[in-house]
Amino acid sequence: MERRQVGTSGLRVSALGLGTMTWGRDTDEVDAADVLRTFLDAGGDLVDTAASYADGDAERVLGGLLAGRVDRDDVVIVTKAGVRHGLEGARRDASRGGLLGELDASLGRLGTDHVDLFLVACPDPVTPLEETVSALRLAVTSGRARYVGLSNHPAWASARAATLLADDGVGLAALELEYSLLQRGLEREIAPAAAALGLGVLAWSPLGRGVLTGKYRRSVPATSRAASDHLAGFVAQYLEDAAAAAVVEAVATAADGLGRAPLEVALAWLLDRPVVASAVVGARTPAQLKGTLGALDLALPQEVRGALDDVSAIEVGYPERW
Repeated sequence: MERRQVGTSGLRVSALGLGTMTWGRDTDEVDAADVLRTFLDAGGDLVDTAASYADGDAERVLGGLLAGRVDRDDVVIVTKAGVRHGLEGARRDASRGGLLGELDASLGRLGTDHVDLFLVACPDPVTPLEETVSALRLAVTSGRARYVGLSNHPAWASARAATLLADDGVGLAALELEYSLLQRGLEREIAPAAAALGLGVLAWSPLGRGVLTGKYRRSVPATSRAASDHLAGFVAQYLEDAAAAAVVEAVATAADGLGRAPLEVALAWLLDRPVVASAVVGARTPAQLKGTLGALDLALPQEVRGALDDVSAIEVGYPERW
């Protein structure tokens, strides 16, 4: 598998990343071990997790695998902090104390003394960005994280954080956001900012929350996320959108013409976009993961890529081709 540079930083990661949002909840340790081994054997190394995934259980599962089955040096661990769950539900907390406390807890669950990339999961409307940045700086200077970045932040915050961290050489390395043929919003401001500032983009939900696989074209499979009580709303946004349906049909038509699977076409389109360092896929089984690996050798013809650019830009509301 191709390894890509994350922006202009020294961090290099596999073109496909392995997401762990379902680990410890829908994916047990046995299945997680099989998925991780399949991923590593294919040449992958980026494993994306978060303190909030399954209330920390995703990190515990990964930590258990690192303790007994996988060499720590074989994986690039990305984790996120900044969302706390309590009696009143989830709340954002990107304060210095909150972020560093969560990072320490994550390191304990993962059984390691550092993560390779530490991200702030989302903007905090209360904490000043300067304080959040100070936590990222300390995460690096204390050795807890090798690189730092932001997840789901607007372009202005990303640019400001990059500027603040550039002053002392720590640097901002990465931005993690949703990006797919069904969600191209980051192309308006985030992508140009990332290119100008030397930041790499990690794309989450590169298959449009599973919709771009085409499995929802006729019905909702009983084992799918859309049929899950806690994930149905996550997928419904695209299932109920006529514009998204037009994009899915275009991907399916392209896949038929190329003799490939729709998910391979969707991933190949994304991996060819500027600034994308890695596409993070959330495979729950080795079979699902093997399906995504087929995209790695697919080079889309220019006319197919152009057609997908057009239908997703027009139908999903992006005003012009990037």
